Amino acid sequence: MSKMFLSLQKVMPQHGLSRLVGWLAQSEITIIRRTFIHLFAKAYNISLADAERKHLDDYVSFNDFFTRALAEGARPLPQQPNALACPVDGTVSQIGKIQSDLLMQAKGHQYTLNSLAGTTGKGFEDGDFCTIYLAPSNYHRIHLPCDGKLVETRAVPGALFSVNGVTEAGIPGLFCRNERLVCRFDTEFGPMLLVLVGALIVASIETVWEGPASPYREEIVTTHDQDFKRGDEIGRFLLGSTVICCFAKDAVMSANSINEGSIVQLGQPLGTVNPR
Repeated sequence: MSKMFLSLQKVMPQHGLSRLVGWLAQSEITIIRRTFIHLFAKAYNISLADAERKHLDDYVSFNDFFTRALAEGARPLPQQPNALACPVDGTVSQIGKIQSDLLMQAKGHQYTLNSLAGTTGKGFEDGDFCTIYLAPSNYHRIHLPCDGKLVETRAVPGALFSVNGVTEAGIPGLFCRNERLVCRFDTEFGPMLLVLVGALIVASIETVWEGPASPYREEIVTTHDQDFKRGDEIGRFLLGSTVICCFAKDAVMSANSINEGSIVQLGQPLGTVNPR
C-alpha cells in the first residue's frame, strides 16, 4: 500500500490538485464551507477546546478554520528565559546533530544543508537540528522559538510530495525537492534557521511579512531587518507540513525529553540556549 501511495504521488498533478483544493478551502459558500469543515473535523476528531472560537460554524471558510487561532493562554511559553520554545504543534520526526553538512531525513536517507537552504544555510555545519511534522489535525501557525531578527528568506519552488512518515522513508531528498521557505534569523546565540516545507494539498505558505506569494515560481532571496520576540507568530500552513529548525554548533542543548517520535506542542521547552 505504501509503494502504491508513493507511486501515485509521482504521477499525480500535485500543484493542480493542491490549487483546486486550495480554491475550495477558501470558499465562503455555505454548503462548501460547512461540508469541508464538518467532515474534516469528524475525520480527524478535532477538538476546539484550545481554540479562540469554539464552534465549527464560527469560521467563514475551511482555511479560516484550519488556521484557527488559539485561545489566550492555551500555549504558555517556558518560564526559563534561556529556553527555546517549540515553534509548532506536531510530532518530532528527527532530532540530532548536523553531521558536517548532513541532516537525517529518515533511516537510510540523508540530505545536505546546502541542497535544503543554499547559501542561506551557511554557518550551521556540525550544529543541531529538529524536524517537526504537522499532521492535518494540528494547530498550523508557526511561532518563533526565541527572540531574533529576520535577516534573509529564500523562497524555493518545488514539488508537493506528502511529508508523512511513509513518504519521508520512501522519497530520497524529500525536503529538498518540495517547495519551501528558508528563514534565517540572527539571535543572541548565533544564527538560526526555520525552514517551512510545503506538502501535498498545502495550498500556500503564508508569512506575517511581505514576500513572494506561494506557490513560488522561481527561487527568490530577500533581505530583511525585522525583530521578533519569542512566541511571536511568523507564518502559517494550509494543511499538513513540516518545519525544520537548525542551530549553530554548540549554540543549544536539546531537551532530554524530546526524541524521535515525541509529540510536541507550541511553547513547550525544545531545549536551552548555551551561554556564549
